[in-house]
Parts: sequence; structure tokens; C-alpha cells
Amino acid sequence: MTLKCVLKLTSQPNLSVTKTKGSSWSASKTHDYLQLVCTMPPNPPMSSLLLHRINHTAAANCHDTLLVKPFAAVPDAVAGYHTHAVATNQCCSAVVQEIAASVATVWSVVRRFDNPQAYKHFVKSCHVIGGDGDVGTLREVYVISGLPAARSTERLEILDDERHVISFSVVGGDHRLVNYRSFTTLHPAAAGAGTVVVESYVVDVPPGNTREDTRVFVDTIVRCNLQSLAQTAENLTRPNNNNNNDYKFCS
Repeated sequence: MTLKCVLKLTSQPNLSVTKTKGSSWSASKTHDYLQLVCTMPPNPPMSSLLLHRINHTAAANCHDTLLVKPFAAVPDAVAGYHTHAVATNQCCSAVVQEIAASVATVWSVVRRFDNPQAYKHFVKSCHVIGGDGDVGTLREVYVISGLPAARSTERLEILDDERHVISFSVVGGDHRLVNYRSFTTLHPAAAGAGTVVVESYVVDVPPGNTREDTRVFVDTIVRCNLQSLAQTAENLTRPNNNNNNDYKFCS
């Protein structure tokens, strides 16, 4: 079974994500596109993300504990948002991104639940359909052509301006990411100059796919979003910033 998504972005390289059983990750890049071919071996290694995943499986459910490596260590209060108990038909993962901008600058972009397209380039448009920006607000997100989806209805679950935490859940739409919930936290980098962003998620594994199938696909999207967030936030810190987005795509 092969899942392929070709994303055509204006003034952006193309991203091709292909999932095929039987081999391993590979990636190639030319002057006009980035291609990620995502394939899993029979006994896949630990995740290549900046984290360790320890799985404890019980008869009824499992607990996926996400532990970030020391060079990207997170405070205990933050780590709690990224430790998830999931059912046997679900999976979870996390992606870590360091950004050369202050927490305040990065948070000013991330907290805008009404404007995810500011850094999520898979999003074509977003409209608030209920609420006033507080917890419980609903948004309708339309994604660019090429993804195996057209729209997603999402609910704001957490918006903590003091701890810099935002979370949303997918509550509707025409896609396969059932019961998807995302958690994003920001904290200062250990060196004191910059921000560490951690985004984790829990989602049902679609019928016909494995946990690793699902992780590979969603991790790719999340990683691209966070790399774009880094570029957006770092552009805001540059002198004489004219808000032009001269983006590279995810690598």
C-alpha cells in the first residue's frame, strides 16, 4: 500500500511524501523540489527525531513516554504536556525545534489560533467558526491541494500565555487523522539565547496503516511546520524586517 502526497506551493519547492513498505527512509533535493520517500524496514530503528521513545504496552492500552535528549532537555512542567497515554489503536510522537528568537517572539506567532497559515504552509486558509479566541474556539482549516484531505475542523483546548502552551484537537473534516490532538510548548533554550519548541500529538492509526506508517507521515508534516515557524520567527527579529517570507522548505 502506497500513500503519496505531492504538495504544490506558490514560490515554494514541491514536497513529495511517499510511504511504501519494505525499505528505509530516503530523501533527495534538487533546485526545484524536495522529495521525501518514507519507507519502513521490517524491524525499524528508534525514531530519528530529537527524542527517545519508550513504549510500554499492556493488554488494554499503552503509554508512550517521550523523553527529549539532554541537549534539548525540557523542564518537568513542560515534559508533562508531552507524556501521553494512548489506546492500542493510537500512536503518539513529538518533534523538537530550536529557534534563534525569543520565547515572546515565537509565542506571538504560535498563539494565533486564528492564523495557522502564518507558518503552516500546508494551510491554504483558516476561518474562525465559533468562539472569540479563548479555549473552546472552533476553526475551519482548508489545506493546499495534494494532501489526502481538504479541510479540518479544530477546537482550541489550551491557550496558556504564562506557560506558553497551546493545544488543539481535530473534531471534524474530511481526512484520516481521527481523534488527533496536538500539544505545543515553548521554553528558553539552555544557553539562554533562543527558544525550544516541542510539539507532540496523539492520533488514531487509520485502518490499513501501522503506528509507524502514521508517525512517519505526521512527523513529516509537524517537522516542516516547525522549521517554517523557525524561519518566520527569526525573520521577525531581523533589523529592518519587511515581513518578506524568503523560505526554504523542510529538510
